[in-house]
Amino acid sequence: MAVMAADAPAPVSKRGIWGWMLFDWAQQPFHTLIITFVFAPYFASAVVSDPARGQELWGYATGIGGFFIAVLAPVLGAIADASGPRKPWIFVFSIVGAVGLFMLWYAVPGMPDTTIVLIAIALALIGMEFAATFNNAMMPDLVPRSELGRLSGSAWGLGYIGGLISLVLVLGLLSAPPETGRTLFGLAPLFGLDPATHEGDRISGPLSAVWYIVFILPMFLWTPDVTRRPSARGAVARGLSELWQTVRSLPRQRSYFSFLISSMFYRDALAALYSFAGIYAAGVLGWTIIQIGVFGILANVTGALGAWIGGIVDQRRGPKTVITWSIILLSICCLVVISTTNTEVLFVTVAGDGGSSSLPNIVFYVAGALMGAVGGAIQAASRTLLVDQVPREKVTEAFGLYALSGKATAFLAPLGIAIATGFFASEAMGLSSQDAQRLGVTPIIVLFLIGLVLLPWVKSRPYAR
Repeated sequence: MAVMAADAPAPVSKRGIWGWMLFDWAQQPFHTLIITFVFAPYFASAVVSDPARGQELWGYATGIGGFFIAVLAPVLGAIADASGPRKPWIFVFSIVGAVGLFMLWYAVPGMPDTTIVLIAIALALIGMEFAATFNNAMMPDLVPRSELGRLSGSAWGLGYIGGLISLVLVLGLLSAPPETGRTLFGLAPLFGLDPATHEGDRISGPLSAVWYIVFILPMFLWTPDVTRRPSARGAVARGLSELWQTVRSLPRQRSYFSFLISSMFYRDALAALYSFAGIYAAGVLGWTIIQIGVFGILANVTGALGAWIGGIVDQRRGPKTVITWSIILLSICCLVVISTTNTEVLFVTVAGDGGSSSLPNIVFYVAGALMGAVGGAIQAASRTLLVDQVPREKVTEAFGLYALSGKATAFLAPLGIAIATGFFASEAMGLSSQDAQRLGVTPIIVLFLIGLVLLPWVKSRPYAR
């Protein structure tokens, strides 16, 4: 990734580039193990006895965490831009996230009061998301503009591989259903972890924290950071003033503004889809953690592949094409998911009440594979489409605003799911817990469609070669 253009960033060593890319590798187990495939479904199905209630509480915890991110992110980001370096912010929020992850160990099955667990979930989310925000803001200082797409796609792909490996370790060596006491590899859990109290599922929190701490070190040691501004005094006032000026000018930049608003909605929908897929599978299809984990392994494999293929399409057809088709495919995946139960596929009955048909499981696995592939592509392409909206001298500010403003609606999908699930599960509606869960995830589709409607106003242009 050599720098060729005169106006490009100062050359960064390959070791520095790899250090930055390893952040995605370090953080992916949080998304894979905690948010999607292990801890979230365990919380909904075992910590809380009623899966619909578990989905509702998870929605409130992640929604409240997202709300704090939305409120604080623009302010902290503006201060960081005014003062200079991003690593100190990453360090502080890494500590917050790691503490939250370690606290998840205390989420025992059937606990009467889940407050401490909900606080831990919110802390982990706040810490990890803020750390990612400031890490993403380092990206345009590492490579020239023409190589940002490749860097973004490679980092996402590397992250998915990290998530895959961590998931295989948990499912193959640590987590075992109480019914069998054996892991996916047919082994007794390592370290004497007790299947009866789901210690193999609970250990995913501390494991994610340790993994993150170890693999984030290369970024701190190898990747260069921007220098501190000549005077950090007045950084708060200066940063907020610059933020206000930028926000005021955004409505006059239709393409840039439309992209930021569009990405707010479709990224929120994607995060919610990943967060609630495992919970949905546990509550509606009755999947075990092992089955959900296999689903996660498949999604991570296709996610790495999707990020790589998406990068190729990005270079040939532009990132807007990748994002448009990704939103369409993800919306279809949502429809497939909510139309599938252990007795139905696309709302058509395929088995009796006993759920003897394997078709629903197969359909859900296929949908998961597609979600993984398309999710990897859309996240990588979103970074490069942002670069198309601004001149070179504004790209760092743009990445900071993109990463920060993306949290402005981070609470909408989780809270929408929580409210919808609670509404459909109420006695007045008279629906089963399973049907309440199915209808409770429909806000995700609405958010995807809002993001899609706003895309036509977004312009994409060829990269400088």
